Amino acid sequence: MRKILIATEKPFAPVAVKKISKIFEKAGYELQLLEKYTEKQELLDAVANVEAAIIRSDKFDKEVLNAGKNLKIVVRAGAGYDNVDLDAATVNNIVVMNTPGQNSNAVAELAIGLAIMGLREMYSGKPGGEMRGRTLGLHGFGYVARNVFRIARAMGMKVIVYTRYSKGAAAAIGLKVAKSLEDLYEKSDIVSIHVPARGEHIKSVSSEVLCHLKDGSILVNTARKEVINEPDLVKCMEEKPGIKYMSDLTPDCEAEFEEKFPGRFFFTPKKAGAQTAEANLNAGLAAAQQIVDFFENGDNTHQVNK
Repeated sequence: MRKILIATEKPFAPVAVKKISKIFEKAGYELQLLEKYTEKQELLDAVANVEAAIIRSDKFDKEVLNAGKNLKIVVRAGAGYDNVDLDAATVNNIVVMNTPGQNSNAVAELAIGLAIMGLREMYSGKPGGEMRGRTLGLHGFGYVARNVFRIARAMGMKVIVYTRYSKGAAAAIGLKVAKSLEDLYEKSDIVSIHVPARGEHIKSVSSEVLCHLKDGSILVNTARKEVINEPDLVKCMEEKPGIKYMSDLTPDCEAEFEEKFPGRFFFTPKKAGAQTAEANLNAGLAAAQQIVDFFENGDNTHQVNK
């Protein structure tokens, strides 16, 4: 009987765990739960005798992957997978997958909510603005960005996008593609970031593009903090006192923001983009089904460490 581990420092909702359990029970697999753990050793012990693991934001580094002597597959229930050491997984012949699209609406709604919060002056009582008629720039065009586009269009916004890899898909649905990232930042009233924290995207939101932001614009980040060049962002906000930064994660220079930019930023206390009951359920069920499909049919469609 295959042993499957759910290792979640931030647990799935009980209803999600119940439905995940049914998927594995039907497949004849044994499910083990490690929830709300506080010590890494608990995780090291838990992975020692399982063939598959479902995780959320849990860190699967080289030490954890080496400890999983029988591990064949790890599925990150969500889109981002920078919490998994892909090189170490590959060395250990472990397939790593994500569940793209399952959390996308939840993150998109948060991005829109953060933009509204910024426009409404953090609900401080000061006169704010409306979304309708403003230009939203999408920095990237993955699953989340496409949902942001859908919502923003329904709100009467003008939407443009910069993407290197999905220009055809964007144009096919009538979305105007900016000629460059600088062009996108220059023309947008609100910029929403949707790129992964890897490769060329690390610190890609730097002075080279930030200098093109309009004074009074809003930068929304529901991606990762690693895509932001924080010193460059601080400098930009010092030079343009109308810019706001709304983020689904706390930057390393939080203290500097608190000192210099009161009323011009908001950071969720803990990454909250996928923290909805619906996304919680969708991602968990998708992860479970992908594990079954991998073992029963050899399906590695969503493998990210090829």
